[in-house]
Amino acid sequence: MLGILLLVSLEVRADTIYYFVDEKGVYHFTDLPTTNQYKPFLIFRTRNYDVKKVDKLIEVYSKNYGVDADLIRAVVKVESNYEPEAVSAKGAQGLMQITPITQKELNLDVPFDPASNLEAGIRYLRSLLDQFQDVRLALAAYNAGPGNVKRYGGIPPFKETINYVRKVLAYYEEFKK
Repeated sequence: MLGILLLVSLEVRADTIYYFVDEKGVYHFTDLPTTNQYKPFLIFRTRNYDVKKVDKLIEVYSKNYGVDADLIRAVVKVESNYEPEAVSAKGAQGLMQITPITQKELNLDVPFDPASNLEAGIRYLRSLLDQFQDVRLALAAYNAGPGNVKRYGGIPPFKETINYVRKVLAYYEEFKK
């Protein structure tokens, strides 16, 4: 019981608690994961988020990086459905579903923090827009990686990527109305 009380008190001081179960079935908890064995402990993760605050952050960072806020809203809708604590099957995290490798490249230390995740994701999308000079190709690169867009000379022939670009652009048009 004391262990549970200790964990509950940690919730108040930590943004996210991470855990993994070792080969002996022992649970290990930390607020600073040192390996990719650790996964967010969902019970302690914040589920209450304010969509209006997220939208305000999108406005601010979109202006800072010169990216249409409606495009970012569309990316966030498709990537995480506005869930700051979302984690994909491939390990991408947060509102803009940034993979751990890309997080390192972007110096994103707190992927579940909406402000940090949006700033890094919008900055990354801005770099892809600059690199490819085409929204469709930048979105394909965001989903499949810039190397795949270069390798195929356009949107890669991956069903996931084709559907991703289509969905983002559909939401983009809807949000612009």
